Order: sequence, then C-alpha cells, then structure tokens
Amino acid sequence: MPETLSFGLPVREYILVALTAAALTFLLTGLAKRFAIKVNAMAVPRARDVHAAPMPYMGGLAIYAGVLGGMALAHQLPVLRRAFEFSLDPLAVVVGGGLIVLIGALDDRFDLDAWTKLAGQITCAGVLVLFGLQWSVFWVPWGGQESALGSVLILDQNQGGLLVILLVVTMVNAMNFVDGLDGLAAGIGLIAAAAICAFSLVLLHSSGGDVSAYPPALIAATLAGACLGFLPHNFQPAKIFMGDSGSMFIGLMLAAASTSASGRVSLTQYGGADTLALLSPLIVVAAVLFVPLLDLLMAVIRRTRRGESPFSADKMHLHHRLLQIGHSQRRAVLLIYLWAALLAFGAVALTLFDALVVVGGLLVGLLLAVIVSSIPRLRVRQ
Repeated sequence: MPETLSFGLPVREYILVALTAAALTFLLTGLAKRFAIKVNAMAVPRARDVHAAPMPYMGGLAIYAGVLGGMALAHQLPVLRRAFEFSLDPLAVVVGGGLIVLIGALDDRFDLDAWTKLAGQITCAGVLVLFGLQWSVFWVPWGGQESALGSVLILDQNQGGLLVILLVVTMVNAMNFVDGLDGLAAGIGLIAAAAICAFSLVLLHSSGGDVSAYPPALIAATLAGACLGFLPHNFQPAKIFMGDSGSMFIGLMLAAASTSASGRVSLTQYGGADTLALLSPLIVVAAVLFVPLLDLLMAVIRRTRRGESPFSADKMHLHHRLLQIGHSQRRAVLLIYLWAALLAFGAVALTLFDALVVVGGLLVGLLLAVIVSSIPRLRVRQ
C-alpha cells in the first residue's frame, strides 16, 4: 500500500459530497425537530438517562435526508457517477436505509418492542442482500482455500447473505446501544465513516483508480458528512436526539460500507501482505465499536450475576462511570471519541505502515488516553 495519497479530482468530489450531506443535515435537523414535537416523538427522562427534560427524537430523518442529498449530487458528478454504474451498493443503502429509518421513526414515536425491531433490522439487511451487497470471500487464519491472500473462505450467496445480515444486526444494535450521551453516537459514526472512507481512498489510489473502491468511499463519505452536520444540534447540550431512526441507520451504513469495501475482493489482485489492509474496513468498525460492545458484554454479565434480565436497565455503563468519577458530559464524550479515533485510524494505519510500529503507537496512545480518563478520580482522592 502507498504511503501517500494524491488529492486529485476524486478526492475533491468526495469532499464536496460530504460537505453537501453535512449542510443538508444541519439545515434539515430543525425541521425534523419540529416534526418530532408535532407528533409527540419525545424522549421522556428515565432513571438511567442523563437528560433532565423531554427531548425530541427523529434526528435520523435529517441524517437520512443529508445522505440522500449527497448521493444525488454524486450521481451528477462525472467521476463519482461511476460508483452507481459499477454496482448497486449506493442504491442498496438508499432503499435499505430508508426502510430502517422508517422503522426507527415508528419506534421513536410508538416505542416498538424488541422483537419487532429485530425483524425490521433483518428485513433491511435482506434488502441489502437482494441488491447484491454481500460478502463473497472472507479471510481466516486457518484452513480455507489457499490464494494470493493466504487462507480464504469462498462464500456462496446464502453464506455471504447470512454474514451481511449478522453484520448489519450487530452494527445496528451496537450503535443503538452507544447512543447514551449527547453527541456520542453521531461522533462515533463520523469517526468510523471517516476511517472507512480514508481506507477506501488509499485502496483507490493503490489500485490505480479501480472503480470497485468508489461505492464504499461514497457510502462512507455521505455518512461522515451527515453525522458532522447533525453534531452541532446534538452535542451537549443537545437540542434533539437522533433516536433509533438515526442510530440504526448509522449502523446499517457502516455495515454496508464495510461489506462494499472488503466483501468482494479479488483473489489475485492483492498479495498476502495486504490481507490486513483488505480487511481494514471491518477491522475499523470492529475497533470503533469495541468499547460499546465490551460495555454491552459486561452489562449482560453484571445483570445476570445479579439474577436480573440481561435487558434490564442500570446506570453502570461506561459513560455513566465516566460521569461518576468526575467527568462532565462533554469530557466523557470527547474521551470516548479519542478511544474510538485511536482504534479506528490505527486500523487504517495498518494499510500504510509496519504492523509492529502501528501496534506500538496504538498501545502508547491508549495508555495516555486511560491516564487522561483517570485524572478526575486522582483529584477526588487527594
């Protein structure tokens, strides 16, 4: 993989698309807020919540509209139009994303039960599969078929489709789970999407402009822009929440971008040294969601040990603990941003630098982040 990336015309177009998505989301969030208030889609404070007053949901409507605007502009641009000509991936996220936003909006208003939402998430993932967005090969450290990539599993349509459904459901619920503080889910979505876009652009440059890298970069760029545009309204003190309409949509978009970037790699175009690089989109998202997924696992263990349901609410999550040791909401969110960015861009750095150097730098960065996170506790004890 190259160590530099030329900022040519495609990169400028991706930046333009991202900024368009950001501007549209920023401008339309006010309309989404008024609509949520009108239909009484409000977040009433609960015992585990950190906000004290009712807050409108449905920020996901504005995020989706921003992505639509970015996609529409990309379709009119001479270079990025090739992303639509090469595959149906952009159309897949527009249709599947629209459906999951609708399900999320209904949940924001009527509080759907968990099984209904799960059925809706699987249906939306199925839409992606029907449009051809699925994995065809998957690298494994054991067995598999030997190729230029090393050991890979060759997946048929059923296996590739099931993998996409599992990935979408996991990402959707992880993003829904992390949406606990003002600006947290939008910021993590921005970081993950920016990292995937950066990887896709590196892949685009290294492959000499291979059009297969256009769709994932476009999906990630529009999502990053939409999350950026929503943050001014959602960062503490928030004026609106994205709700399930936003968090589930972000999760689906991240799963789609990861699959589009890594799910259909050529077995002959890349060498074994590029294995980690080709899996970087999935590694990026896994790295970003490591903290919330670990928090979720610990919550399940904690509750079952107390004899409670794994789905029962408490105030022992990571962001609650950061607040308890003395961090403000903003500081807690910024610290989680820091952890997510270190992990995400550390994964991207695997495509550019020696793995040992990256891992060493990442460990140092994480150690410093942990020290910074513990400073309030040290002050309290003095």
